[in-house]
Amino acid sequence: MDFVKAKKRLGQHFLKDESIAFDIVSALKAETGNVLEIGAGMGVLTQYLLAKENLNLKIIEIDNQSVEYLLQHFSALNGKVTEKDFLKTDLSHLFSQQKFSIIGNFPYNISSQILFKMLEYKDLVVELTGMFQKEVALRITSPNGSKNYGILSVLLQAYYTTEYLFDVPPDVFLPPPKVDSAVIRLLRNETTTLPCDEKVFKNIVKTSFNQRRKTLRNSLKNINFNPDFQSNTIFNLRPEQLSTDDFIQLAQNTYFSECRV
Repeated sequence: MDFVKAKKRLGQHFLKDESIAFDIVSALKAETGNVLEIGAGMGVLTQYLLAKENLNLKIIEIDNQSVEYLLQHFSALNGKVTEKDFLKTDLSHLFSQQKFSIIGNFPYNISSQILFKMLEYKDLVVELTGMFQKEVALRITSPNGSKNYGILSVLLQAYYTTEYLFDVPPDVFLPPPKVDSAVIRLLRNETTTLPCDEKVFKNIVKTSFNQRRKTLRNSLKNINFNPDFQSNTIFNLRPEQLSTDDFIQLAQNTYFSECRV
């Protein structure tokens, strides 16, 4: 059974350094006790998760060979492993509508999709801790004013406190990826709903960063803002200069916004 080829085909690399696996699991707060591991592979993180007391662990793994391996080597996982595509899974019933944390050595080719999926269930997902390509990790955790600040930064930081924990070099994986990696942690903040239309907010963020070299006056020229707001100096800025609150202000002042100030 060639797991290396199987996981590489699926966009994953085996973490072979046990100390890093232990550090990732140790970084998980799991305050609700419910934990979902995505893409467990051969269980390098799973073994340490199972060693934690009072943890209600469930696993979603798309690869049949990995599922077989996990069930053969970890008897405690019987009934807790789902062979399915995470991106196509309804997460609302995994823990009977209870809140939960997510952990994983996430496949780099779908890591952004995993994060957008998490945002769909932000009322249930209180934490995400795990491994990403370093470039993506920086985009997630960077503050405004940084060259790495972008769409992911704004949308995630609207609902989560993001923390860059530590770097991970390529040589601790099998096979080694061609990029550096990093471990980050996202913790749900106190924002339940944004004080603006969320669809308008997302549209403004994406439209702004899709033309990030332009000022907002140019990149957002096709969006209808309230006439008395169009002279605001915020339009002289580029998107990376804006905080999440600034983007919320823009959304509040669109002509069709349902949440005007």
